[in-house]
Amino acid sequence: MTHDSERRSGPVSRRKFIAAAGVAGVAGLAGCSGGGGDDEEDPTETDSGSDPTATDTQQTEQNTTNSGEQGSQLDTTPLTADGSSTVFPIANGGATVWGSNPEAGDEDYWLPTEWDDVKTEDERLADYFAGIYGYEPTGERSNPPYLVNVSLSHSGTGVEAVEAGRVDLGHSSGRVQDELDRDSYEDFKNHVVGVDGQPIAVSAEIYEQGVEGITIEELRDIYMGEITNWSEVGGPDREILVLGRAPGSGTSTAFRANVFDDPNIELPAIQNRYGQNQQLRTAIGNADNAISYIALAFIDEPDADDKSVVPISLTVGETTYEYRGDPGLGAKEYPLSRDLHQYTWQDTSAKESAFINMFLTDYGQEVHVRGNNYFGLGASRIEAQKNGLAEPPNGFPMYE
Repeated sequence: MTHDSERRSGPVSRRKFIAAAGVAGVAGLAGCSGGGGDDEEDPTETDSGSDPTATDTQQTEQNTTNSGEQGSQLDTTPLTADGSSTVFPIANGGATVWGSNPEAGDEDYWLPTEWDDVKTEDERLADYFAGIYGYEPTGERSNPPYLVNVSLSHSGTGVEAVEAGRVDLGHSSGRVQDELDRDSYEDFKNHVVGVDGQPIAVSAEIYEQGVEGITIEELRDIYMGEITNWSEVGGPDREILVLGRAPGSGTSTAFRANVFDDPNIELPAIQNRYGQNQQLRTAIGNADNAISYIALAFIDEPDADDKSVVPISLTVGETTYEYRGDPGLGAKEYPLSRDLHQYTWQDTSAKESAFINMFLTDYGQEVHVRGNNYFGLGASRIEAQKNGLAEPPNGFPMYE
């Protein structure tokens, strides 16, 4: 693997698929190889998570501020989040287990001895991750140090909500620069938790009648209305039903930015738009002639007996990117690959950092990111993302 993110391969146990609580039944796990993500420089993301021009003294003061409540009363009000339906399976699965605060040794939900970078053997899940930031453990099931409430809307809605102070975390599957038109984005603090190799998917009947892949030029022509029948790309003589996501969706913004180099371009061939990936999946599956872009967590294995939403390959130049191929959809060069973001506003508090940090561990990446069919981050990206969080009182605990 040559790229700085990874994806789980092979079967997973129930405890490694608990993130599916957020999108029960919508995704089959896949084992395609590859990894990637967008390495394009993002002005909302720095290695330190703070002002890169600050002096050492200023940086120390800022880290103390970002640590927030350290040495004083910690905030135990519920952590709130809203935004992308693509990020939702990761965040909601994490919030569900956080809320249950399972005891160590629970074979379905929390076996800390399985994870190399989890330095505890007997603490409950939320007690452990919140405890890194100084929260007192409750020692009780269904009683975490603070609750986490995750809502579902769109990427644009999520980043607007965090800017307005309505939520702590704004979830987005597109960059905030593509979602909002602002003079400056410096107050948005960008935390990447995973990578989505956004696939192109078709109704199962179209796949079974010979359309197993298209070129990026054909994809553009389909969405611009210049190709209107499946027979033009090797399929049956049937009208193409072109579907997409609603305005404000990070999945839609990322598709337009990555395929057309314009996040605001109008795509005249789209006949129906859907607010959530869950709704789009249902529409593709119920049709016999549909095509759409969609998040990885919402597709079926091409060889599944009961498949309804099937990913197809995309050829760009001389390279064909396949769902289970090499290069796969997580390859760095795959044009539809995009980071999955949890944005905070102005700084990142201890409360916010504790929850985000859970996803930046072996446990969080395997269970909540790869467990939802997304690509995990590589070691160097994990380290960079941790640097953007508040500084825990004793640093991030690791095995020595």
